[in-house]
Amino acid sequence: MTTTRPSGRQFSDDFLWGSATASYQIEGAHDEGGRGPSIWDTFSRTPGKVLNGDTGDVAVDHYHRVPEDVEIMKSLGLQAYRFSIAWPRIQPTGSGEFNQAGLDFYSDLVDRLIAAGIKPVATLYHWDLPQPLEDEGGWANRATAYRFAEYARKLAEVLGKRVDLWTTLNEPWCSAFLGYASGVHAPGVTDPVKALRAVHHLNLAHGLAGRAIREVLGENAPVSITLNLHVTRAADDSADSVEAKRRIDTIANEVFLGPLLDGEYPKEVFADTAHLTDWSFVEPGDLELIRIPLTVLGVNYYSTGRVKKGSAAGADPGKPGPDGHRASEHSSWVGADEVEWLPQPGPHTAMGWNIEPDGLVDLLLELRDRYPSQPLAITENGAAFYDTVSEDGRVHDPERVGYLHDHVDAVGEAIDKGADVRAYFVWSLLDNFEWAYGYDRRFGIVRVDYDTHERIVKDSGLWYRELVRTRTIAPAEDAATYQP
Repeated sequence: MTTTRPSGRQFSDDFLWGSATASYQIEGAHDEGGRGPSIWDTFSRTPGKVLNGDTGDVAVDHYHRVPEDVEIMKSLGLQAYRFSIAWPRIQPTGSGEFNQAGLDFYSDLVDRLIAAGIKPVATLYHWDLPQPLEDEGGWANRATAYRFAEYARKLAEVLGKRVDLWTTLNEPWCSAFLGYASGVHAPGVTDPVKALRAVHHLNLAHGLAGRAIREVLGENAPVSITLNLHVTRAADDSADSVEAKRRIDTIANEVFLGPLLDGEYPKEVFADTAHLTDWSFVEPGDLELIRIPLTVLGVNYYSTGRVKKGSAAGADPGKPGPDGHRASEHSSWVGADEVEWLPQPGPHTAMGWNIEPDGLVDLLLELRDRYPSQPLAITENGAAFYDTVSEDGRVHDPERVGYLHDHVDAVGEAIDKGADVRAYFVWSLLDNFEWAYGYDRRFGIVRVDYDTHERIVKDSGLWYRELVRTRTIAPAEDAATYQP
């Protein structure tokens, strides 16, 4: 176990500790309770798209194990649980009639969380678009944003103020660029123009959904969005490397931060992509609709990247990219084809991502400086490793404990330097379906046997339990001494 930061840092009593999951990754029950097909059902059943041909048909059977899983959360002392709602379970075709069984499922989950003293944090979209909407163009179709707002309105009416925080979208960068540019995520489209259209329609969907929620629950209803803001560094101080970083920052971060928080797209993105589109899909009034006050901005962080100027050929598209989500001959970095990603020094996780907690400090302080009045929350942070059950029946995962130790300390350092970070959600509560990697990568602080679905709290889960209980970062090596 290697840690780079000291133990002992304490957090305030009002700091919120939680964990997170996503519907398609854990629920299973793909054809039960009136659920319709999603783009991930279609994608995962397409030969060659997901490692080992894995699907989320059963996943970790959370749909049938909600009482058990909520009890595990309670035993860990979680103060909040960030879950996502499967749109096809609520509205099987993505429009029209709503499915009462689906609404009841999430209503029951929310009630159980509240009874356990756990704040429900609901994400409305974590990538499982109803397949009928994709058949009509998906996120490249402007109408999808309006269907999303109708779906959000219904959930606000049904779940109401029982939900502590409404998150509209999780990582729209992945939805747009992995889904419609590189094609390594559902729906598997490789069209850079559709990816840019998806960017705008996802932004629009956020604004429309947030407004719909507040029309139902009041102007102070808590609304958020979660972004996987990329921390990218130039290989050196040369003008070419600085420009390479600028291009990545623009297409990775600014196409979301700009409209969401500043009310405008960066002019650079129009120049970078002028050979592809004139952005005429941005209609008058859209930017006013997109920009709404955020109760908190959700930040997902895992690793960093390093770039220099290269060539399209030099990018070596046959290798997995810095996003960590399998290889593609098509780039997810639209408008940045001549940027080359450089290898990052280790250590690395099982995803191939470098471990650099200082990058999280840098990101949070940059957000502090740019948006000083905007509260933040770490909505995902964690690591995949190939852990196993030991002879003593425990799951000793020292690498994950070390990762969490150092990244939680990084959050504390950022807070000490003035970043207004209100919460931390470890990814993930459970081992689960890791998108295009199927069941090969394990992120959970709770191990799941994929054959029996037995749950075992890992050492990392026990270490996190103590962190929540004491609000103090304990030495990583203590994790193996805690009793389940």
